[in-house]
Amino acid sequence: MAIIKPFEAVRPQPEFAAEVSSLPYDVMNTAEARQMAEKNEKSFLHVSRAEIDFPEGIDEHSQEVYDRARDNFYKFMEDGTLFQEAYASLYIYQQNMQGRTQTGLVACSSIEDYFNDVIKKHELTRPEKEEDRIRHMETLQAHVGPIFLTYPKNNEVDEIILSITDNEEPVYNILTKDGVRHAVWLILDKDKTDQLVSIFENKIPFTYIADGHHRTASAAKVGLKMKEQNPNHDGTEDYNFFLSVLFPADQLQIMDYNRVVKDLDGLSDEAFLDKIITNYELRITNYENAKPTKRHQLAMYLSGKWYQLEAKEKIIKSDPIGVLDVTILDENVLNPLLGIKDVRTDKRIDFIGGIRGLEALQERVDSGEMKVAFALYPVSLQQLIDIADSGKIMPPKSTWFEPKLRDGLFSHLF
Repeated sequence: MAIIKPFEAVRPQPEFAAEVSSLPYDVMNTAEARQMAEKNEKSFLHVSRAEIDFPEGIDEHSQEVYDRARDNFYKFMEDGTLFQEAYASLYIYQQNMQGRTQTGLVACSSIEDYFNDVIKKHELTRPEKEEDRIRHMETLQAHVGPIFLTYPKNNEVDEIILSITDNEEPVYNILTKDGVRHAVWLILDKDKTDQLVSIFENKIPFTYIADGHHRTASAAKVGLKMKEQNPNHDGTEDYNFFLSVLFPADQLQIMDYNRVVKDLDGLSDEAFLDKIITNYELRITNYENAKPTKRHQLAMYLSGKWYQLEAKEKIIKSDPIGVLDVTILDENVLNPLLGIKDVRTDKRIDFIGGIRGLEALQERVDSGEMKVAFALYPVSLQQLIDIADSGKIMPPKSTWFEPKLRDGLFSHLF
């Protein structure tokens, strides 16, 4: 069963919450982070992407960058931008985007649950990305980016959360530039906190990583290392738990996660299209009608033209991984035609979240930076859960969740 724990959050004073909160560190590059934090000395990007405080060209993985992140974090605490809660608490975090609301529980989750597969995974991680977050966490001695978890709907949890959000004022109520409203409630009632902890411990057998596999793996490895270094370890230490926000599965929506490729691996446009039609029905379309509307349908942008592709039955497998459109694309186009053997490491491919729309794909190709783009139909949340339950792994970059959790609203010291 799932273990959750109240914690003494480090969080912004209410008057600074809007300035502090930032998008997660891994959804932008350094140049974008510089632009987002421009003229905002309180942006949490000074902690999560501290290279922005150095001249261009700095190695973002140098120790001086991690040291600056630590210094900025504790400076925020010293100058009153951030403060640490006096008592261990749970929180409610509600997001509203384009009329859709999702309401999660902010808590610390157990690294033992991660190692024992009570927290289920659906993606592999990359060692270099783990190492970055490990060094960041170890230098700060804190988790500063919450992990996005989901769990099967539970009516008792829903009722407790609703009793608070319907009757109490939030401690934060922020409308961010992307049009998403973020509201946070502090759960003051100890009985309700105890009830929530008990429900998870006794009635919710598993939770699932929706977004944040690298941060979760890094937090677990940091905790394990600290356990090994502590001769008096008893399991209650804060390093045994990591910062998370848990949302009921029925409230979440996965968006498409799309691909752009630099070249056709020596093929001409005509030769590439001739090979495509072996496994896909293909027709020319336009920007307005290109977006896929069902499984096994995808859009392709090549040399100024949009195409709609539909997978032929012969290439659709029945197993949980083989049926995914990202798998079908990998096995029938990216690997055999474009020579991309491993999408996790190949520098010729890049990925664009569906929130940016087809326009972002078209721009990357029209700029000459990329040669071809593919837009996919999104994976369903049930597919994600089924794959995680089966112990299998999705292809990399299969899911994109929106809205994103904001960094800086909660941190966890360990």
